[in-house]
Amino acid sequence: MKEYVYPALFHANADGSYTITYPDLPGCVSEGKTITNAIDMAQSALSQWIAYMEDKGLILPPASAISDISVKQDEFVRLIHSLNQKMRG
Repeated sequence: MKEYVYPALFHANADGSYTITYPDLPGCVSEGKTITNAIDMAQSALSQWIAYMEDKGLILPPASAISDISVKQDEFVRLIHSLNQKMRG
């Protein structure tokens, strides 16, 4: 199993939900109704995105440093950890 850690940008929405994007993975987006749900959804989205990239033979970009990501007043960045469950023989 290979370990992956990417910074996720969490945007707090007016209704209390969160939208999650990955600055290093354009198109990798998710949402969560609560912060706990959003973190779970962020991990799931990251795992699925990595599996897709690997299945297509695409190279994963390096992860940015948290300090390099700009945030607005209603946003925060958190590292999300994912394990690639695919075994290659």
